[in-house]
Amino acid sequence: MTYIFKPKDDIESPNKLYYPGFHFANDSQFKELHCREMCELELSKGSLIKLTNSDGGAPVLIFAVSKDNEDAASLLSTHELPPTKPNYHAFNTSPLLEFLAPKKGAIENISCRSVFDETTLAGDSYVIRCLDELTLFLALPIQENSIEKGGGGTVLIEHHFKGSSESHLPKPLGKVRQEIHIDSGTGQSYEVKAGEYIQVIDIEGRQCSDFMAVSHSALKAGKERYIDSTVTRTMVHRSYPAPGLCDKFFDQDMQPLLAVVQDTVGRHDTFGLACTARGYEERGFPGHVNCSDNITNAYSAYGIQPRKAWPAINFFFNSTIDMHSNHLSSDEAWSRPGDYVVMRALQDLICVSTACPDDIDPINGWNPTDIKVRIYSEDSNIARAIAHRPFTESEYNMTVESAFHPRTSALTQSFSVARDLWLPNHFEATGAIEEYWACSQGVTIQDMSALRKYDIIGPDAEALLQLAMTRDISKLSLNRGFYTLICSETGSVIDDGTLFHIGPHLYRWCCGSEESGRQLKSLAEEHGLKVWIKSLWSAMPNLAIQGPKSRDLLAKLLFVQPTQPLLENVKWFGCTIGRLYDRNGPLFMLTRSGFTGELGYEIFCDKESALPIWDALMKEGEEFGITPIGSEALEIKRVEAGLMIAANEFPPTVDAFEAGLGFAVDMKKEHFIGRAALERNATAPKIKLVGLRLQGNEIPHHGAPIFIGRNQIGTVTSAVRSPELEQVIALARVAIEYSPEGTVLEVGSLDGYMKRQVATVCSFPFVDPKRERARA
Repeated sequence: MTYIFKPKDDIESPNKLYYPGFHFANDSQFKELHCREMCELELSKGSLIKLTNSDGGAPVLIFAVSKDNEDAASLLSTHELPPTKPNYHAFNTSPLLEFLAPKKGAIENISCRSVFDETTLAGDSYVIRCLDELTLFLALPIQENSIEKGGGGTVLIEHHFKGSSESHLPKPLGKVRQEIHIDSGTGQSYEVKAGEYIQVIDIEGRQCSDFMAVSHSALKAGKERYIDSTVTRTMVHRSYPAPGLCDKFFDQDMQPLLAVVQDTVGRHDTFGLACTARGYEERGFPGHVNCSDNITNAYSAYGIQPRKAWPAINFFFNSTIDMHSNHLSSDEAWSRPGDYVVMRALQDLICVSTACPDDIDPINGWNPTDIKVRIYSEDSNIARAIAHRPFTESEYNMTVESAFHPRTSALTQSFSVARDLWLPNHFEATGAIEEYWACSQGVTIQDMSALRKYDIIGPDAEALLQLAMTRDISKLSLNRGFYTLICSETGSVIDDGTLFHIGPHLYRWCCGSEESGRQLKSLAEEHGLKVWIKSLWSAMPNLAIQGPKSRDLLAKLLFVQPTQPLLENVKWFGCTIGRLYDRNGPLFMLTRSGFTGELGYEIFCDKESALPIWDALMKEGEEFGITPIGSEALEIKRVEAGLMIAANEFPPTVDAFEAGLGFAVDMKKEHFIGRAALERNATAPKIKLVGLRLQGNEIPHHGAPIFIGRNQIGTVTSAVRSPELEQVIALARVAIEYSPEGTVLEVGSLDGYMKRQVATVCSFPFVDPKRERARA
């Protein structure tokens, strides 16, 4: 959860900028601290830190370190709080240990203070004043026994600076070889060697920075070879224009010049022109300084030919294209103070960066500011990452490796982003099809840690969930769960997931997005309910153990106490709390659930237990031919099983019945959010989710139009080729008039009219329609 607080007048900046839904202060930054995490803040004298306990009941640990790596607790307004002895296993100590290491400092010599406790309410705040320059480390420990007793939490950090705007600069990512400050309305050239990293930083936010790179070796040979938009689009199969960056950038000889390593914004222009003199002249501003001339001037020392219009990567330039008219437009940038892009040079380059002077368009917020460029040495080894923002107004979290990454990365190099984590697409020794058959015939293991988990705790937990969710929570016994939905007042699906009742007044909600937490919190506050909604973020990684031999595998390593259900008594959507091998093994929650349509289980564990549990499963699973699988195989199994996902089967404009999720809606309940709309819509449905069996082997894309003659009557939501059925199958939304089984439709491509694929409406699940495998 993110709550935005405006500071009091005594720390208000007179030139504050605001962005709808987000407090865009020139003198402040926001950051979310999640359970088990530690963050690092550089403070100057007079800086203020406001901590807001978003979930309640979560203590925050404070460590202050001076420039000499000495304890600096006396330099904070919290110095009068009594020192506490932290449990270093309850949070990630790496940032503090890495900070102390160069000067051989010891973590035991840095005192710890604690603010907030188990009585803290959601929304309670605490302000810390810094009395002198220091480095502050804040940690949010995970509660003991959180697997079985619930836990988690989120704290919002609001950092008010006392100093220059460069206080917003992010911490260096490696060894800085050169730092270049580019004043507003100017451009500068600089040279980088192959393997070095270039970081372009938007110091104050919403400031476009045009970038160009020329091959040094080609220039020495008398040829000008630079980033070419057409070649790049062709090589990376990326259309123009689209927000965001390409993975690599190429020159006219199809040689790669740069690779994008990190991006905290996600919206840039690739490629338009840098602004030109003509562009300003035609709008009545002759002589206006422009980026194309600035690039030409910066390159003049290298003998590079001048151009009236330079192509460029327009960092932080928020371009968009209307999907109906193809009209290109732009608006205020999404970048915030300190946002950046990092690229790795793939050959020696001569680069130019600008700080765009445009003050007549919204792209720079009508207030052009400065840009900072850092060049890092080749040995900096900056990890690949992109920003994940749960909500538009949230501070970003960079994608990180999951707790199981040390094992999965040894088996594959193919990863993609799943919210804030890198998770495998497939494994190199098998591939998606072999992984698919392993799940159908044996047992598989998959990292599913991107699943969001919330613990709902307190005397009004059931009342809140009854209000928010579409099924009757009062029917849920201890150690039982079910699939359910959270809907909006219009009946559209906000989120779906599985709810488990794991203790008195304690439920665990395993879901798809952070929007669940925001909705639950909003309802609790609106109705004055006594309940905590605690975000576990990534502090509880989880594995899916799926396939007909999954129970046999788990029987070899699961130990449960007499107070918990035995493995053979955990029925479909049941759960138990167990340990690895014996009463002293790592603790985990085991649920009989999954997303494959097969007999399967999921394991939810602590981060420190992740690798021992993975290793034990792989060792004991050798007997059953255990196979790690990735997202590609899972997608095939999901569609075969007729399981829906957000954005595909249930976008925001589609209600629960239209999304095919009516089985998860209990209309016998007297009240839940969205019930009235669903009741109204159910009397006269307009569309229905159906299955399609398609002729031929072409797999239609998501959103492909479905026709009767020349009239579009639906769209494909998900499609795969089923190895078991040896046929292309799809889930699709179609007009109710064409939803009966056996109806013959056509899926269109080439604008929908020039090429058609015959499809027949059928029921789903496509495989195992009675779900007998999962219930086995």
